Amino acid sequence: MGKSKTTAFTEEQNLLANWAKALAHPARIAILQYLMRQNSCVCGDIVDELPLAQATVSQHLKALKEAGIIQGEISGTSVCYCISAAGWQMLQSHFSVFLHQIQPADQNCC
Repeated sequence: MGKSKTTAFTEEQNLLANWAKALAHPARIAILQYLMRQNSCVCGDIVDELPLAQATVSQHLKALKEAGIIQGEISGTSVCYCISAAGWQMLQSHFSVFLHQIQPADQNCC
């Protein structure tokens, strides 16, 4: 969505959309699941876990980092990644509120 169109929506709507976009690829979900299983910072091992090229994995890591879901720290010649506790808490909180606002009807509407 173009920058000018995002101003027509609330900050909350833009925030949720950015997180949803960051999560909207199976490779990114796989990266998050891998980082959660490690429960520590991971340096370089992520590429070995995915059937993707280093450059592609780097693009996915960048998207997750820009969304604030993960954090990275330079360690020597590599970057170590882990789940951002603050980012994850915000994502959980905002999506929980959003998902609890929706009360599906008991009937079929269509």
